[in-house]
Amino acid sequence: MNERTGSLRRAPFGAQNATAIIDAASHKVLRNTYMLLALTLGFSAITAGVSAALRLPHPGILLTMVGYFGLLFLVNKYKDRGLGVALVFALTGFMGYTLGPVLNHYLNMPNGTQTVMLAMGGTGAIFMGLSAYALVTKRDLSFMGGFLAIGILVAFLAGLAAIFLKIPALSLTVSAVFVLLMSGMILYETNSIVRGGETNYVMATLSLFVSIFNLFTSLLHLLGFSTSD
Repeated sequence: MNERTGSLRRAPFGAQNATAIIDAASHKVLRNTYMLLALTLGFSAITAGVSAALRLPHPGILLTMVGYFGLLFLVNKYKDRGLGVALVFALTGFMGYTLGPVLNHYLNMPNGTQTVMLAMGGTGAIFMGLSAYALVTKRDLSFMGGFLAIGILVAFLAGLAAIFLKIPALSLTVSAVFVLLMSGMILYETNSIVRGGETNYVMATLSLFVSIFNLFTSLLHLLGFSTSD
């Protein structure tokens, strides 16, 4: 699953508006990442649709965390083997299953279908726009890594507090912060692939998938609250 670490070659002198050229190794990682990402997004959408259609119950926050972090550990352990790809599908399928009951909740609200579609459209637009920027910019965005890691940890803990303490205002704030953090993660991860910092397409796929998933659910929460009145 690992590719040779690549580097960015500079555009020819005088080509002020030209973008940096991705070397062969980085291009291969990027291609494999986007292919696997498309497949996992489709698989997750299917499991979410089945879960919603069958009205399966949500597994609960504790079981969700155990399943997510357990599968995440296994993916990281086997990321350099073929089993790693299968585990990515297991993890993204599980996340799709947990999304089904959430979708039913919003679809049962007034203008619920419109809310879900707006969240999907917003997620797609943000992902494509930020990915395009990360692909063409010559800037090294690796400096964002530490800030994003700390921000995600703080926001995650705040989100848990909002759930257990039942504080709607805090929950909304966390969702807004997650929109910004996940947007930053899309920029950071894509730029890392382009510059040769991320050489494992399994982990790159998982990082982008989780960012897209959290971006969608955060937008869904914000839009659902704004249209609930």
